[in-house]
Amino acid sequence: MGLMPVDEAMGRLLALAAPLPTEEVALAQAAGRWMAGPAVAQRDQPPFDASAMDGYAIAGEAAPGMVLAVTGTAGAGHGFAGRVGPGEAVRIFTGAPVPAGASRVILQEDVTRQGDRITLGAAAGGGLNIRRRGQDFPAGAALAPRRLAPADLALIAAMNLPRIRCHRRPVVALIATGDELVLPGEVPRADQIVASNAYALKPMAEAEGAEVRLLPVARDSEAGLRAVFALAAGADVIVTIGGASVGDLDLVGKVAGEIGMDPAFWRIAMRPGKPLMAGRLGPSVMLGLPGNPVSAFVCAHLFLRPLLRALQGDPAPVAEPRRARLAIAVEANGPRTHFMRARLGRDGSIAPFDRQDSALLTILSEADSLLIRPPGDGPRSAGDMVGYLPLSHFS
Repeated sequence: MGLMPVDEAMGRLLALAAPLPTEEVALAQAAGRWMAGPAVAQRDQPPFDASAMDGYAIAGEAAPGMVLAVTGTAGAGHGFAGRVGPGEAVRIFTGAPVPAGASRVILQEDVTRQGDRITLGAAAGGGLNIRRRGQDFPAGAALAPRRLAPADLALIAAMNLPRIRCHRRPVVALIATGDELVLPGEVPRADQIVASNAYALKPMAEAEGAEVRLLPVARDSEAGLRAVFALAAGADVIVTIGGASVGDLDLVGKVAGEIGMDPAFWRIAMRPGKPLMAGRLGPSVMLGLPGNPVSAFVCAHLFLRPLLRALQGDPAPVAEPRRARLAIAVEANGPRTHFMRARLGRDGSIAPFDRQDSALLTILSEADSLLIRPPGDGPRSAGDMVGYLPLSHFS
């Protein structure tokens, strides 16, 4: 069986990702959630003509030397109930409603006050200094569905909406496989290694809004795998790590098939990560990652993150490659798309690391991007424009 192109595999994976059901969420708990519909403003913002400055509200035009009588005060939350007429002024503070009859606010530094009278200075006619009702947004204005950032929450709160309808967070079950694995802090035998992949994948999935369950390590037996798969019941996404290749002990595909997985793909024309597999296992989407640390991380970055976004309603879940100039020359690429660990320079250029072995976590921890080498791409010179994907470790 031939290797599937990356784009085709992505399409098949996202075809499994129908958006999850929706629920109402209190605004204070909605950060990072994906809206399931627009937020519609319940009132104008600002809800009245408001002063943009501390100063004096006056009626009519302003001219240097004018003397006006101060008839009251308007503060935020404490409007002036009367009307401002000719020859009058109301002391006003930022955010307060502009009194009836007032046409402008004179900045306090442009005024000289003596008792209940003010004299306008030379700069008094500079501007109106009024924020008009609804100039930010009117009642009925809509915020289109998106993943909610802090500024979005402030906007929705100003719309007077205490709750927002969002897609349910996807639940991800992570299953590391292999007799060779021990957990951090345990004492490995000479033929064992410390399980590390899940500790990168868990925060990666959580950064995309998922709730993550770390399941016990599945040992290299069909019974062991079946037992851990059973523990994953109810998860929206089941992610296995390792056991997806073609060795005698690579049992994930076999066992998953026996318990009902409908495969979408297996073995991708990419490096690192050729043994990647995916399918549907009952109500869950299953994603089988390779066991090599870099392969697991890169495949999760490329496939798990878009999958989680799609499950939460993102209409464009796949990141678009960016462009940069090569800082160094690179050799011709082979028949698989190569996602090379790379680093961006301060001048905006990009340079791949010399070592690209899929077991080198030190290189991965230094990388901030993946340089994309298409299949069959010829040698490239320094200065050539190339595509890359940022590695968003903290987002």
